[in-house]
Amino acid sequence: MIKYLGSKRRLVPQIVALARAIPGARRALDLFTGTTRVAQGLKAAGFTVTANDIATYSAVLGETYIATDAAAVDPARVDALLQELDALPAHRGYVTRTFCEEARYFQPANGARIDAIRAGIDRLARTPTERAIALTALLEAADRVDSTTGLQMAYLKQWSPRSHRPLRLRAPTLLAGSGRVHCEDARRCVARDVDYDVAYLDPPYNQHSYYANYHIWETVVRGDAPEPYGVARKRLDVRTTKSEFNLRGAAWDALRAVVLGLRARHCILSFSNEGFLTDAAIRTLLAERFGEVAMVPVDSPRYVGARIGIHNLRGERVGEVSHLRNTEWLFIAGPDAAAIAEPLQAAS
Repeated sequence: MIKYLGSKRRLVPQIVALARAIPGARRALDLFTGTTRVAQGLKAAGFTVTANDIATYSAVLGETYIATDAAAVDPARVDALLQELDALPAHRGYVTRTFCEEARYFQPANGARIDAIRAGIDRLARTPTERAIALTALLEAADRVDSTTGLQMAYLKQWSPRSHRPLRLRAPTLLAGSGRVHCEDARRCVARDVDYDVAYLDPPYNQHSYYANYHIWETVVRGDAPEPYGVARKRLDVRTTKSEFNLRGAAWDALRAVVLGLRARHCILSFSNEGFLTDAAIRTLLAERFGEVAMVPVDSPRYVGARIGIHNLRGERVGEVSHLRNTEWLFIAGPDAAAIAEPLQAAS
């Protein structure tokens, strides 16, 4: 999977354990799915999963890992497609100019391969599923040779060691079973006439927009050539694509509308103690909608950029961040929430 700020990679086992402890739970909603890590964990555990996110790149990951049934895909055909794409001659296009020459996210040789493969996907993929799988393979291949700390708001002053490796496509590891994917605002998604046994919520918790943080993935998946701006060469529409969840004054009302609109018997919600909202406020909101609420604290390291320290525009280290760890709260709300959370609370 691609590097992602706020990824729940370390929390997936706990989240899945909570969901599996809910009696009779079979249908799950991952409302802010991002890279689909949690949705994949739930699908692998036997849940029928619906994954939602407003990002186009997230929808492609969802089509590959959540909506696609591994049993319905011909591995030989996927391998042949990826080999054909891998063999395309490099082509200097938008990605090379914008993200390799005007910026330093990828080595120019890899940027030209991204340009060639992205154009080839539109010509060679025969079905929407093949297209999603090929785009996922391209995102993951590009992520393995980038020169960032995991965010696309900036790139490293010196090339990362991995950036010198040649880009190579690998077939994504697909999961058995099928699911559904939506690419829409969370409030619109919960307004759908669909009921779930459990909904997992991982809302944005501060002012940093995932649309801005991962603007390159958005551009690669869309295959467009937006006007870039700034040192980071972000899409111009980053300036106008704003989420209320990233605004301190609007985040509470947005989350409240989502929680009160959920058509689910139970809710699992994760939130950092560095966010706009307090754990007490979230607990009160969940109690209003679901009644019983239990909480599990999880100690977590902060993202790699924090551990690197504070640097000036010349790349010189000029300071340290205030702390290197934070607490991620896991809330479980619904009937018998305390009993469901008790094993994890004891372990924590």
